[in-house]
Amino acid sequence: MTAAEWSADTAGSGQYAEVNGINLYYETHGGGRPMILLHGGLGSGEMFGPILPVLAGHHQVIAVDLQGHGRTADIDRPLAVPLMADDVAALIDHLGLDQPDVVGYSLGGGVALQVAIRHPEKVGRLVSASANIRRDAIYPEMLQQQGQVSAAAAEFMKDTPMYELYQRVAPRPGDFPRLLDKIGEAMAKDFDYTEEVRGLQVPTLIVAADADMAPPSHYAEVFNLLDGGLRDGGWMGEGRPKGGHALAILPGLTHYDIFLSPLFAAATLAFLDQDR
Repeated sequence: MTAAEWSADTAGSGQYAEVNGINLYYETHGGGRPMILLHGGLGSGEMFGPILPVLAGHHQVIAVDLQGHGRTADIDRPLAVPLMADDVAALIDHLGLDQPDVVGYSLGGGVALQVAIRHPEKVGRLVSASANIRRDAIYPEMLQQQGQVSAAAAEFMKDTPMYELYQRVAPRPGDFPRLLDKIGEAMAKDFDYTEEVRGLQVPTLIVAADADMAPPSHYAEVFNLLDGGLRDGGWMGEGRPKGGHALAILPGLTHYDIFLSPLFAAATLAFLDQDR
């Protein structure tokens, strides 16, 4: 896979917003009800290129480059998911959006969850894909790999789409080793958002690949926290989760290609547009 495969011929309007102490880059595609779209670690909004035309055909998609990623330069603070969630909330205010939907994958899925946890009044519906709510849910061999992410790995990543994309769009291409250091430090920290997720008030779709970074049972566990999977749904859907939550385990995919998949786009749009 190359960075070119993350791109598509989607005409977007790119701008910067000074919010929450960071100069945040975002790109707007399409029209309709706004959707904030958040990328995975070491990526950028551009990585959704193959599915952007589908999403932008139904929504105004605002693809954000998170701290230190893509066209958003890093600042002097940790690469922490709650801080990046506050950036997104500040962007929502800056753009004057009225409860946009928030969709995120991997790192962006965790940020999306935190936007809804910390700023529920700012979010319409939430889609969190391939995001784990406990560090110990991740497969041990993946935790071991994450422990090797640091500036020392930069030389070995020069043939990856993450490196190619960063070199092409980053304001300071030489910062790639710094980004690896910071994301490695962030992944090494333990986390458990069980109680915060249990209290989510925003209608949420939990999405994962059937061969993701954590087992499908983890995403089912998250759905359980949201009142899902605890009883029969009923003929009229009366037994579905009370908060309007849903779960999608997408077949034939992994953590590394789910964000490119038409299945992800279809599940996202079905959830966001139902009963509206």
